[in-house]
Amino acid sequence: MANVTIYTTPSCVYCKMAKDFFQKNGVTYKELNVAEDEKAREEMVQKSHQLGVPVIDIDGEIFVGFDRAGLSEALKIQ
Repeated sequence: MANVTIYTTPSCVYCKMAKDFFQKNGVTYKELNVAEDEKAREEMVQKSHQLGVPVIDIDGEIFVGFDRAGLSEALKIQ
């Protein structure tokens, strides 16, 4: 199983879409709210070089935004 971390904010529509996608496909993930967690925000910026959310880390591969096709490929979801 892949190690998945998603960096989110509470008001982000694309974050919700990504989390719904993970849940529908049985993907376990760790969620970090960058609006409240300064350390997580710094970590996200280090990985993605920007402040936009969601940032999704799948085993070190970084996705910015909700890229259904890219996430499906990285997670081997048909």
